[in-house]
Amino acid sequence: MANTEETPMNRQEPKLSPHVLIFPVPIQGHINSMLRLAELLCLSDIDVTFLTSDFSYNRIIKHGKVDSRFARYPGFRFETITDGLSDDHPRSGDRLMDVVSSLKNVTGPLFKEMMVAKNLLASENRRPVTCIIADGIFSFAIDFATEKRISIVYFRTTGACSFWAYFRMQELIEADEIPVKGKGMDLLVQSLPGTEGFLRRRDLPGFCRVDDINDPKLQGIKFETRQTARAHAAILNTFEDLEGPILSHIRTQIPNLYSIGPLHSHVKFRLETKTKEFSESLGSLWEEDRSCLTWLDSQPPKSVIYVSFGSIAIMTRDQLLEFWFGLVNSGQRFLWVMRPDSIAGNDGESQIPTELEEATKARGYTVDWAPQEEVLNHPAIGGFVTHSGWNSTIESIVAGVPMICWPYFADQMTNSRFVSEVWEIGLDMKDTCDRVVIEKMVREVMDVKKEEFLERADQLAKLARKSVSEGGSSCCNFERFVEYIRSLIL
Repeated sequence: MANTEETPMNRQEPKLSPHVLIFPVPIQGHINSMLRLAELLCLSDIDVTFLTSDFSYNRIIKHGKVDSRFARYPGFRFETITDGLSDDHPRSGDRLMDVVSSLKNVTGPLFKEMMVAKNLLASENRRPVTCIIADGIFSFAIDFATEKRISIVYFRTTGACSFWAYFRMQELIEADEIPVKGKGMDLLVQSLPGTEGFLRRRDLPGFCRVDDINDPKLQGIKFETRQTARAHAAILNTFEDLEGPILSHIRTQIPNLYSIGPLHSHVKFRLETKTKEFSESLGSLWEEDRSCLTWLDSQPPKSVIYVSFGSIAIMTRDQLLEFWFGLVNSGQRFLWVMRPDSIAGNDGESQIPTELEEATKARGYTVDWAPQEEVLNHPAIGGFVTHSGWNSTIESIVAGVPMICWPYFADQMTNSRFVSEVWEIGLDMKDTCDRVVIEKMVREVMDVKKEEFLERADQLAKLARKSVSEGGSSCCNFERFVEYIRSLIL
């Protein structure tokens, strides 16, 4: 007869919470949204190990508030791993793809070794990892999870609109709508269901802008995106009232899809409900200059246009000057985030014309980095000149701030088109950098059509907040996701 006596470990095991490993691409936008997901899971009493690169971890510990924010969650901890790049690598601009290739070639094998060596990150008070939530370009994670029979969930940090374009790349190639380069940029796309009549070839993700369909970046993104269908589930940082029609198309291919965004608003709602306290700042890789909030305090309501091109975009000095002249000539007040490494070349901001410097002193303010959520929600902000990264887009939507979109690469090309043509809460300025156009668009958003844009933006902001409130679509979807995570240990 078998010995059925329970050991101390056996008696303890059922009491242990589910254990989720969250593994983002270690760049600002991906870390931000995945830290917010981590906090939501912690608030649901799920153990979380957050795996990021040594480089990014050191930056967010130095400049963010991660330590103090997550100290309240005993089930949360960090693990670090190398991204395979030197500390002086820029990890931005045209060097960004170095991060992706190094993660695949260096980090991927080390990830598998670490997980095996550390017994799936088990410890005395935590069970082995029961679910891996991996960034959507980590096919090595889905291979490992499949081998070890661990649940794998893909978190795509883009919006549904651009993810759908990525997912349909093969069909776009077969329809001869990719590659996109030069001629035919303004032809409407015909083979992307849900976008008929408004999406042009120039609005497809930036990786489609190649001369040859065998381009390694195009093929790499196409392959990695298709892997999403292999996962047990997928998460998107969006909400049904924003991208419902596109989400319906995606669910024909990925039925177990959870739209749980806007994540930053979702976290805020749950924290305020449980603890009555909330701080927007979380995982910044740069030191935030909060003096800009003091400057905003002295400006009239809806009078300032906020300018920021995110953590990756690089512009030339000529482009810098076009934007600067356009802003100054518009006559509007402006707050501009000029990241220290955002200007190509060595001259940076040298030899700036005197009239620009004088005008900026009179009605502008510049900082190296800003607490963006707080800025967007400040009463003085009336518009946002943005690179159209998904985090910035959804943060602007929640804040009810109209946008002028100047996308840099990747999903930003698609996001900007949806902002202007589908949601009608801004203008799309892609593939143009001209001071006259910039001046005209700033005037249109901040003056000529100000009330129209603000009204539509406010309506969408209310829908965003409703989605994460009790009974809202994202709130319910997240509860279903937590039930799924808990079911893995039953």
